[in-house]
Amino acid sequence: MTTAQTQELDVQPTPLALLLLGREADPRSERGVECPGDLPSASDPDLVARARAAKEKLGDKVFVLGHHYQRDEVIQFADVTGDSFKLARDAAARPEAEYIVFCGVHFMAESADILTSDDQKVVLPDLAAGCSMADMATAEQVAECWDVLTEAGIAEQVVPVSYMNSSADIKAFTGKHGGTICTSSNAERALNWAFEQGEKVLFLPDQHLGRNTAVRDLGMSLEDCVVYNPHRPNGGLTAEELRAAKMILWRGHCSVHGRFSLDSVNDVRERIPGVNVLVHPECKHEVVAAADYVGSTEYIIKALEAAPAGSKWAIGTELNLVRRLANRFAPEGKEIVFLDKTVCFCSTMNRIDLPHLVWALESLAEGTLVNRIEVDKETEAFAKLALERMLALP
Repeated sequence: MTTAQTQELDVQPTPLALLLLGREADPRSERGVECPGDLPSASDPDLVARARAAKEKLGDKVFVLGHHYQRDEVIQFADVTGDSFKLARDAAARPEAEYIVFCGVHFMAESADILTSDDQKVVLPDLAAGCSMADMATAEQVAECWDVLTEAGIAEQVVPVSYMNSSADIKAFTGKHGGTICTSSNAERALNWAFEQGEKVLFLPDQHLGRNTAVRDLGMSLEDCVVYNPHRPNGGLTAEELRAAKMILWRGHCSVHGRFSLDSVNDVRERIPGVNVLVHPECKHEVVAAADYVGSTEYIIKALEAAPAGSKWAIGTELNLVRRLANRFAPEGKEIVFLDKTVCFCSTMNRIDLPHLVWALESLAEGTLVNRIEVDKETEAFAKLALERMLALP
């Protein structure tokens, strides 16, 4: 593809040669891709027994965290399950655990390392388990964005608010510039706090959560929001557009939640009369506006727990969780389907499979520390500052 073609399609050429997963590392990426060591075969019939034996050998020295989007084969070995922030806090509450094995993705393991003690070691079974959304905002890009805001004369009015689904570097930037972190559960509180501190918000890295919270919860208009595209000069925005905006949304999105469309909602309503549409706020604004209920993964789970028997639900979130909930509540007569007809797992979350988990646990049981996720002290300090601001939200 020529340079002219990439510009026409609004695509940034890959800055580095494409990498073979498991062989190299991309220093510009939020996640690493190198995964040393020989993994057991995925067809090994003894994998479950091996995982169980290694975990028992480690005893209280290991604490296994399982994100809601993990495979069933992995989640069965989790000591606790939850969303990314809940799991990081659960890890911090277990100081006796020398090893925290995080079955999730890279930014989640970073958050766990930030919140746990120096004596605890966070392990990610596959370093290639990244997050496409987190990768959409690099430290260099965000620093350049701040320069653009400074040149427009508005940086002093802007408070950064970064979604938990971001790298440690972005969390540190947020802390250093007086901002806070948010989750999909407390984004409204975080934005209310931010607008008490300044006149504008730079929301990183998920444009949809930022837009949905501003418009749906805070009553702003779509015209109050602009999208900063890091692949275009000055973010593709004029200084006047930046000065007029209240919400400066980073051009990032979740590759899974971004797949759901208004057609998906309309189609499921036709196919299943009386269905309740429940979606995650990382979905596009038109999907959220057409849904019956909107909330985080924890909200989705609680809503289905409280739902009456015989009710029908179409869920717009990652398929592993939807399938698990469908199986869990089927005996109660609750019909739960995936919102889209197209099957879509989170590809990077699914990199944590049983062979990787077995390899990590057996290595630890043999005294070999593998795939440690460690955030440098300066980054950790500023990132923790941003997280502490979130914890102090009214």
